[in-house]
Amino acid sequence: QVQMVESGGGSVQAGGPLILSCAASGNTYRLNCMGWWRQSPGKERERVATVYDDDRGAPRQYYATSVRGRFTISQSANRNTVFLQINSLQPEDTAVYYCAGVSSLIGYCPSSESGYTYWGQGTQVTVSS
Repeated sequence: QVQMVESGGGSVQAGGPLILSCAASGNTYRLNCMGWWRQSPGKERERVATVYDDDRGAPRQYYATSVRGRFTISQSANRNTVFLQINSLQPEDTAVYYCAGVSSLIGYCPSSESGYTYWGQGTQVTVSS
């Protein structure tokens, strides 16, 4: 079993930066995909940024179109912690951000929410204009 704990959320002004962190613990040795999803009120949960790393090549990163160029996902050296650097925050970035992980067998991070086995409790990010 893997536990995932997010941190770093809060209330920020539009245009400001924020860093979210997610620490995975437990049986993480097969965890090769970690990333961030978010859910705004009244909307479905959406994939924001994920990284797939199986030690066989360069990590494969995914970014949603709406965040590309503003969000950067990275990992710690032991791959047990994933970070989301957010720049130029916008009010539409307001959401609960969830960390997710899976031991993917398909060679990349799943695109569907159901493809992820492990989820954090979520951390609220509120952006005011």
